[in-house]
Amino acid sequence: MVREGERAPEFELESDRGDTVRLEDFRGRRVVLYFYPKDDTSGCTREACGFRDAMPELEQLEAVVLGVSPDGVASHVKFREKYDLNFPLLADPDHEVASAYGVWGKKKMYGREYEGILRTTVVIGTDGTVEKVFEKVKPAEHAEKVVETLAT
Repeated sequence: MVREGERAPEFELESDRGDTVRLEDFRGRRVVLYFYPKDDTSGCTREACGFRDAMPELEQLEAVVLGVSPDGVASHVKFREKYDLNFPLLADPDHEVASAYGVWGKKKMYGREYEGILRTTVVIGTDGTVEKVFEKVKPAEHAEKVVETLAT
């Protein structure tokens, strides 16, 4: 897992808007890079809608939000449109970026072990270094905690 104070791994991913998004495109702004397991599931929807609703505060704090999951672009488009999401969703189907950030790993559900996204948010500073890592995120209240952290 990336650590606070380290340089954030660079990435280039396709977004739900049909463009290519690079971390370097946001130099000079804080980036809230949140990794989530799957579009249109209950926890992921709560988390995404939390960020959607917090966007005015996040924009005042000069932060950009980017959601990353292994889902493809078409799935992201449906998810964005269904919930009127106001930030880019990035497709990481080969989980290369998730692996680079250390958020791809073993999970357990219903006694079954499998590999997947470990729900994590990384706040990247204006200079490209990791400012904060939120692990084991609780979707319902997460956006609020991110806003509080950025405001201090």
